Amino acid sequence: MSERILVTGVLGCLGAWIARLAVERGDHVVGFDLGDDRSRLALVLGADEGRVELARGDITDLDAIERALDDHELTRVVHLAALQVPFVRANPSLGMRVNVQGTTNVFEAVSRRQERIPAVVYASSAAVFNAEDPNPAPEAGGTRPTTLYGVSKLADEGLARVYRSDRGLPSIGFRPYVVYGAGRDQGMTSGPTTAIAAALRGEPATIAFSGEAQFDYARDVAGAMLGALEAQLDAAVVLNTAGIVATAEDFAAEIRSQLPEAEIVIAGDRLPFPAALEAVGYERDIGPYPQTPLARGIAETIALFTA
Repeated sequence: MSERILVTGVLGCLGAWIARLAVERGDHVVGFDLGDDRSRLALVLGADEGRVELARGDITDLDAIERALDDHELTRVVHLAALQVPFVRANPSLGMRVNVQGTTNVFEAVSRRQERIPAVVYASSAAVFNAEDPNPAPEAGGTRPTTLYGVSKLADEGLARVYRSDRGLPSIGFRPYVVYGAGRDQGMTSGPTTAIAAALRGEPATIAFSGEAQFDYARDVAGAMLGALEAQLDAAVVLNTAGIVATAEDFAAEIRSQLPEAEIVIAGDRLPFPAALEAVGYERDIGPYPQTPLARGIAETIALFTA
């Protein structure tokens, strides 16, 4: 049975990928976003880009979210709208309004419509962890983030827990790590994807972190989140993503193997998180987690950039 899905932050990378996979399976997608730049949707969805309906609105405006839910008779919600690490650092007040108040608004709006929308699927982040957490980082961990963005995402997880206990609203949160793939062009860990795009333009690029990290192909994260919409979990669950652990150098080497002229410099320290995330909850509670090898993920990204 097809669903009518609201995707907040649909104009971002993960939003575009969730829209693509939802459209492919026959769902009707309504994107809620403050902007109007559909370039990532066009890149990721191609000819299907026009099948995504856009409801312009501010995630900090509860009334606007409620109108979108009701006017479009929506039955599922994926909440992605957020400001990323550099933007929260540059404007903490705005970052907290978008990332925390915005998430509060989504939970509040859905909690009033549980007869139609049974749960919320939302994006947290690996930024809830810090470099001193165990490696792999446990799904039950993540309590001392070292960035304001991480603090906002930890607050979102707390909101989800309280809305479950106080309002009976189930939710499933995901903690992506280094997301890569077509559409990923901003944020602290966008370097692997922007390096692919630069290589295709014949330009040098820098990946601004080194060492091991977990690479999450955007299609995989989107597929996992879309699969979670059908889960029958009466709880507030937070899940780590199950990506591919590799070094930034390994990622650059794979780009060079497919684009031999690529000029990529690895600079900067390792990311301030454990290299890997423990990811057992998705398979336990929902099903097999999609996991694309780096070589194929990079090849598919190249194909979309050159389509």
